[in-house]
Amino acid sequence: MNYTQAVQYLFDSAPLFQNIGAAAYKEGLDGTLALDAYFGHPHRNYRTIHVGGTNGKGSVSHTLAAILQSQGYRVGLYTSPHLVDFRERIRVNGKMISKKRVIEFVRTISNSSPKGEKQNSTTVNKSPFPRGGAFSFFELATALAFQYFAEQKVDFAVIEVGLGGRLDCTNIIKPVLSVITNISFDHVQFLGDTLPKIATEKAGIIKPGIPVCIGENINPEVKAVFANKAKEVGAPITFAEDNPLPMPIPQGEVALQGLCQEKNQQTILTSVRLLRGQGIEISDEAIKQGVREVIAMTGLMGRWQILSKKPLIICDTGHNVGGMQYIVRQLEATPHKQLHIIIGMVSDKDINTVLSMLPKDAVYYFTQASVQRAMPVKELFQIAMKHQLCGCYYENVEDAYYAAKQNANTDDLIFIGGSTFVVADMLKSIF
Repeated sequence: MNYTQAVQYLFDSAPLFQNIGAAAYKEGLDGTLALDAYFGHPHRNYRTIHVGGTNGKGSVSHTLAAILQSQGYRVGLYTSPHLVDFRERIRVNGKMISKKRVIEFVRTISNSSPKGEKQNSTTVNKSPFPRGGAFSFFELATALAFQYFAEQKVDFAVIEVGLGGRLDCTNIIKPVLSVITNISFDHVQFLGDTLPKIATEKAGIIKPGIPVCIGENINPEVKAVFANKAKEVGAPITFAEDNPLPMPIPQGEVALQGLCQEKNQQTILTSVRLLRGQGIEISDEAIKQGVREVIAMTGLMGRWQILSKKPLIICDTGHNVGGMQYIVRQLEATPHKQLHIIIGMVSDKDINTVLSMLPKDAVYYFTQASVQRAMPVKELFQIAMKHQLCGCYYENVEDAYYAAKQNANTDDLIFIGGSTFVVADMLKSIF
């Protein structure tokens, strides 16, 4: 079994949410708890920080990891989804898990022979685990991450919630700090169709006696959900926006650009203050280095990422109403002569609302990502026309990208986004 086969086994044998969406969603923690028990509860061997929320949790997770790493700690980082390589999800001090370790894990969970003969089953039915039956892709990935961090003897692991919070696979940990970045409409079919309902699911990571940082106040109803949950379980709660920044960092010293990162910086610095309050040593210099070098230290991609300067080409993984509002404002504020937008979306998002927010004077290149959840490009094109968005459509991201590059002048701006998976296809085509 080689690495490609091992990863394909994970994708094939257990549903992958980023590919098929709702059909892969598995509610409850039974599978995660069974795997955790089988591997000896590895997450209990190191301190964890749990990061949830609708938008910004990836940036916050990566930056907190970079800050702790700058202090000299050995730091695990578990995030999702990946953009180019599955191993992006599991890192120690910024270095991705080895291909060899992924292969070893897949052999264990698939009960494959040393030669790696591929099984025909579409589930982990021949699993060696006492629970038996099929595990979801995310249950397996989480089990691997927790086990790997224990093997690597990390001091801290920053764990990003996959979806929601209350029933997310990662919610078996007992962290030293819980962080909830913000609340917006996303995954409403699972989390609820109102902000308070979504907040209730996100608040599920608030645990007895564990400090929690709430990044962005949406409205009084959402704030009340978090405050009530914290009171119920006896968790000290801090709302970042109600507290002045401990040490504002000049924009020129921040690696992650974009308007949304201003909110994230408040969340990050408040979280660091709460960690310091527990006696965890983090110097001002470590904070500055982590914020300044987060991309290099953790491999973060797809956050207002500049791919070229003439013309200026930028990609961003923001894909819902909450994320797109910042992207639109940032596009308006970025100097350019003509704006070109390469966009694709997945079918389970609020497509009409997102499209209604986009600038009418841009030239559009509609496309679809190489995942089953992607909205067919012709359908997206038809909806976009109703919102007075004009352009052409292309069957894949690479074709859309080359068309935009051919049409753009050196002082134009090309933006690529609308879906994490559009950005992923873009990065795969150029790296």
